[in-house]
Amino acid sequence: MRAAIATESTHEMEAAGEHGMSRFVKLATLGELPVGAAKEVEFEGRVYGLFNVNGEILAIDAICPHQGGPLVDGSLEGTMVTCPWHGWQFDIKTGKTPLGPKIKQAVFAVKIEGQEVLVAVP
Repeated sequence: MRAAIATESTHEMEAAGEHGMSRFVKLATLGELPVGAAKEVEFEGRVYGLFNVNGEILAIDAICPHQGGPLVDGSLEGTMVTCPWHGWQFDIKTGKTPLGPKIKQAVFAVKIEGQEVLVAVP
């Protein structure tokens, strides 16, 4: 993986990911995500769910693939979030679900710079 390169005009960075190029974009601040908090952020048409699990910030596609439920409104136990609409569960670290290997929610790399939460967006 090559090093991230900051652009001058934005808080974006480019990084080579396993699925091609992605860039790190500021989606929140640490002040907006105290331990145990979740935040939904829309960026370029995609909805991201940011979670603070014991001081670790994790990012996942925030829309449940079952029927579009808001994962950030679900209950969180450890790293397992349960969709509030119909109970589908996803590990917010891996995107995996107990429902089987054919269903996987997208997860995104997170970097912290100062107080900024940067998420790798496609």
